[in-house]
Amino acid sequence: MIYIGVTGWGEHESLYAAGTSPRDKLKEYAGHFPIVEVDASFYAIQPKRNVEKWVSDTPESFQFIVKAYQGMTGHQRGEIPFTSKKEMFDAFTLSLEPYQKANKLAMVLFQFPPWYDCKRENVDYLRWCKQQMGDIPVALEFRHQSWFSPQLKDQTLLFMEQEGWIHSICDEPQAGSGSIPLVLHPTNQQKTLVRFHGRNVHGWTKPNEGNWRDVRYLYKYNKKELEEWVDHVQKLNNGSEIIYVLFNNNSGGDAASNAKQFIDMFGIEYRGLAPRQMDFFS
Repeated sequence: MIYIGVTGWGEHESLYAAGTSPRDKLKEYAGHFPIVEVDASFYAIQPKRNVEKWVSDTPESFQFIVKAYQGMTGHQRGEIPFTSKKEMFDAFTLSLEPYQKANKLAMVLFQFPPWYDCKRENVDYLRWCKQQMGDIPVALEFRHQSWFSPQLKDQTLLFMEQEGWIHSICDEPQAGSGSIPLVLHPTNQQKTLVRFHGRNVHGWTKPNEGNWRDVRYLYKYNKKELEEWVDHVQKLNNGSEIIYVLFNNNSGGDAASNAKQFIDMFGIEYRGLAPRQMDFFS
């Protein structure tokens, strides 16, 4: 099975009827795609009332991929309001309960920063993270090239398999040590995650200042690039029961259109989506 969607639901204006309130955008989003990545959880551990609303705003079969809180992955943009890692992880896992009760949690995504390289203390921390998450499905995405260097690639993949990590496979610019190569290898027989970050090499290496995110993810995939990925995803599906695909090339408003194009290439018609709201002039 292949599920295709995008990261976040607030920035994809092509999906919404004119005048749609921000509070209602997820309801409309769920009429187009069966999955979404929750990015808000990266910036702050979400109160249960937020999660309960998102769960109630989506159809029964809808699935969420929840991004791990920034303090859990070492980003720490701003003050971290917890006295210990254990307290932080406990608060985060508690916030997941509404997704779990509704059977809508596909996985939690641990995306580590470009400076998180392959060394003993970081491997130990990954093992500790997995222990803290218990039976919750967790995906692992690296940004430092060392994890997939020729001498460490096989060990990294074996570690992920043994520890039960879902591989987050990325299509991203090849821009030195702060990016990873394409590694088409599932590490979990049930689930694999694919994330499209675009191929904007200049934007990827731009210093993290100002509106750098607006540049980093500015990219539109062409038909040939997506056709190559149709083959990749089909092969991945042979080694993993469910493939979740997320488009993160949001900066120019291209993620939703590329995701829909990708769905059409597979000839998929999702059932159980939310009813779509019609624009006044539709």
